[in-house]
Amino acid sequence: MHDVVIVGGGNAALCAALMARETGASVLILEASPKEWRGGNSQHTRNLRCMHDAPQDVLTEAYPEEEFWQDLLKVTGGETNEKLARLVIRASSNCRDWMRRHGVRFQPPLSGALHVARTNAFFMGGGKALVNAYYRSAIALGVEVRYDTPVAEVEMDGDKFEAVVTEGGERIPGKACVLAAGGFESNREWLREAWGRNDEGEWPADNFLIRGTRFNQGVLLKYMMRAGADTIGDPTQGHCVAIDARSPLYDGGICTRIDCVSLGVVVNRLGERFYDEGEDFWPKRYAIWGRLVAQQPGQIAYSIIDRTVVGRFMPPVFPGVTANSLPELAAKLNVPVETFVRSLDSYNAACRPGAFDHTILDDCRTEGLEPPKTHWARPIETPPFYGYALRPGITFTYLSLKVDDTAAVRFADQPSPNLFVAGEMMAGNVLGKGYTAGVGMSIGTAFGRIAGTRAAAAAMGRTVPRSNIDGRH
Repeated sequence: MHDVVIVGGGNAALCAALMARETGASVLILEASPKEWRGGNSQHTRNLRCMHDAPQDVLTEAYPEEEFWQDLLKVTGGETNEKLARLVIRASSNCRDWMRRHGVRFQPPLSGALHVARTNAFFMGGGKALVNAYYRSAIALGVEVRYDTPVAEVEMDGDKFEAVVTEGGERIPGKACVLAAGGFESNREWLREAWGRNDEGEWPADNFLIRGTRFNQGVLLKYMMRAGADTIGDPTQGHCVAIDARSPLYDGGICTRIDCVSLGVVVNRLGERFYDEGEDFWPKRYAIWGRLVAQQPGQIAYSIIDRTVVGRFMPPVFPGVTANSLPELAAKLNVPVETFVRSLDSYNAACRPGAFDHTILDDCRTEGLEPPKTHWARPIETPPFYGYALRPGITFTYLSLKVDDTAAVRFADQPSPNLFVAGEMMAGNVLGKGYTAGVGMSIGTAFGRIAGTRAAAAAMGRTVPRSNIDGRH
């Protein structure tokens, strides 16, 4: 019997496994995917949002706790647990040396990654390199890894963990367990059930694309909910981004994102604008646009720019539809030409002169237009014009198991003595809605390390000093 069984194979699971093993526990990782797809959504990530009080190797200036907290508070609209959020924020300030010891390397952000040189540390080689580094370190330390091993059940004795049962019926006991198997974003039926039908009679979830792993079916999340575990969060909320409508159904990753939204306008299939494209910096607001598109007819929209902004954003994987006039662009996009041109003409006429600067909240805005564009508003009038069809891209869902700062799974508000949870399965405690770049990795790293430490202690009959669970490992 292993001391600690880890269910999942992404960032949070690996952090838990490494911490538990460093403590002296024997550790088994059960990853649902085959080896070549290991790592869950973490393989698609790029960076970690980090609190820091002074410039560091790849981080400029300072990003203090209070600013990080205010950024999180703003994007979540207050739907967050402040105690747990601040735990994550503080943990993000001192985890990178530990990550380096396990082979993770960092680099400055690419030139097109706007506004994050100060706030986010980028992984050299991206999330896949981070995942591979962690696996190499875990195996070198003696962690056992089993691939192609999806877990279907968690066997409990009251609130005490006893074993997991695989989909093939194999019972795997352990002295403690960490659940880090992700949300349910790849479960089409559950998404359909959560989102229901809209006023047009459509099932919006039928048109969702999944940016992340196809293996996050939410099987253990649903099992634990039925077993009476405490939960938190709205099943329709999640990290939902506007991505290229031509993206693959699963595993498109970060490269499918369309990053020019704040530099132009977005219209729905009726040719009408529906939200302020210049509300805030893109890393703070990009993750609202998937949900906004999901609420439009047919769950599709179109990002429209002209030649003047080309080169100011990360180029998309697929080329946009191009035209030399706005009516021609509308026709190519199959959007009603008259309404489209009227929307663009109204926007262009409402733009007020200002000093355009996409690195700050500039004074280029519209006047007398609804919805307004509050920053970076410049007329779209210089051909060629570009249009990018957008679909909702689900990265991960926020319906979660409820936790406190010990990462223990709770039943009737009482913590299990030896069952813990980390990563996307508990991220809804911090993310009630909204998202800001890199914070998912901050949550997974913080709670993965807490859960691993706690699970090892539970398995080995030790106590964990309070200083080890307050974000200062």
